[in-house]
Amino acid sequence: MLRLPRLRYLRPRTVDEASEMAASNPGSMFIAGGTDLVPNLKRRQFDVSTLVSLNALPAGAAVDGDAKRGLDIRAAATLDELAAHPALDGPYRALAQACALVSTPQVRMMGTLGGNLLVDPRCNYYNQTYSWRKAVGFCLKKDGEICLVARSSPRCWAVSSSDSAPVALALDAQVTLHGAEGRRRIPAAHLYQDDGIDYTSKRHDEVMTAIHLPAVDGRMTSAYWKLRRRPSFDFPILGVAVAITWADGVVRHARGALGAVGSQPVDITALLQPLQGTRPDGEAIAAVAEAADKPSRPLDNTDL
Repeated sequence: MLRLPRLRYLRPRTVDEASEMAASNPGSMFIAGGTDLVPNLKRRQFDVSTLVSLNALPAGAAVDGDAKRGLDIRAAATLDELAAHPALDGPYRALAQACALVSTPQVRMMGTLGGNLLVDPRCNYYNQTYSWRKAVGFCLKKDGEICLVARSSPRCWAVSSSDSAPVALALDAQVTLHGAEGRRRIPAAHLYQDDGIDYTSKRHDEVMTAIHLPAVDGRMTSAYWKLRRRPSFDFPILGVAVAITWADGVVRHARGALGAVGSQPVDITALLQPLQGTRPDGEAIAAVAEAADKPSRPLDNTDL
């Protein structure tokens, strides 16, 4: 049986208090749903002495707003409630689809949108027990000196395995981060970095408090598609998110992003530009799909 290490547990009542606790405890991590964090702690994938719980923070509505004003989504909203939320049954449907495809019903009832956006990149050499990792000599991401996926690479190639991250890019979302030095709001695209270890620009003491989806000007449709070996619960081998704004059947603007093909979501908006100003038919869509084929190749260090 894998057991948790001995940990100090802090339960702040406000976001300011949570940020201050994290800032004053360098060996700390935030915990909300804990569906990914707890198994990783049991496998000793993190050196953590303190958990700062976010579960006693004031809770508001999961979603506020509409397509005309834009949506403000609480980062602590569970994946389960967002998958069925009526505010996401429309232009922002890709996010509901992504939330509905994360893992199992039990995990979705505990896991949060903020947690999924920040889920630790995965790799076959990293997401193993301590004994397994020790037997192969550890890896660059934890306790080792080289990346076992690309031994001559100076960086870690663990894979971004979030379903919601590519959707956030496709929907041009922003996130609010609340830290000891104040609050900032940044584009979701600026949240991620192409490194399996240093994969996010979020500071250690910052709590993600909200995700913001922009207002829709006209008619927009969006969708998320996920490839995985076991349809019941696996992480993505490939995730594809697309959002298109229309005017009388003509594409006004198209945005897209890929998940699970690198250490960060990959923006493919430029590849969708041939659709702009057209009434896309099968041939046009096939041409765009062919252009997106190369960056859509899944990496082989997360599949079974």
